[in-house]
Amino acid sequence: MDQVDPLAGLLAGEKQSWDKFVRRYAALIVAAVRGIAASSGDVEDLTQEVFVRLCKDEFRLLRSYDATRASLSTWLTIVARSTARDALRRRRPDSVHIDAVPEKYLKVDAVEPVPKLKLPEALLSPRQRQILGMIYDGEMDVAEIAVALGIDPQTVRSAHHKAMLKLRAHFKDNSE
Repeated sequence: MDQVDPLAGLLAGEKQSWDKFVRRYAALIVAAVRGIAASSGDVEDLTQEVFVRLCKDEFRLLRSYDATRASLSTWLTIVARSTARDALRRRRPDSVHIDAVPEKYLKVDAVEPVPKLKLPEALLSPRQRQILGMIYDGEMDVAEIAVALGIDPQTVRSAHHKAMLKLRAHFKDNSE
């Protein structure tokens, strides 16, 4: 119950409860962040981000803590690590502007088109051919196909499944 009392006061906005919480759990949060951080300077910044995240929106995250699922120490460790990872991910440049890439790297070799696969006419029903074409050539999803054809989505899934079984069997027989 000792772990719940500091939270109750803290969530009520009592400064002494916040100070007690920080004193009690700061070392734990620093240790969790240290396992993620690349440098000692990052540890301080990331630890600060964890505490800011815990305080944000009137302690919204801290209010979500459920003592029946984990101890407060375990929960804080998980929050600290995930906050540190997220912060480091945000700092990393995700992309390079295209103007910064030398033109020689942007050149793409010509690609020969692949001829369409010829299947025996009797292998698939006209409906199965149509549905496969809509899925793979038209890049439509099941719901769109169902609306376009005026059929149930389960019928689309079933026809797709049966067509794929026929194709697998046909190509398995031809590969041996």
